[in-house]
Amino acid sequence: MISINTFCRNQKEASTLINTVIDKYWAKEINEKEMINMIETIVSNNESLVLKNHTFTTTVKQICGKRRLEIISMILNL
Repeated sequence: MISINTFCRNQKEASTLINTVIDKYWAKEINEKEMINMIETIVSNNESLVLKNHTFTTTVKQICGKRRLEIISMILNL
């Protein structure tokens, strides 16, 4: 399990943190269950930075990219 701060200051920090978690999963440094738990925690602790009207904010879309957003959507059932 990696050590991360789950409370972010801004949208860029939240997006970068999400990218880091998904990248570590793709590099097989963490397992799927850990990734899911971390993403759920990050989004729930920073919901106003990540989501607006149940869709991703523009900044998050630009920084995370399509494939990562698909993964996040599946985890959060959006």
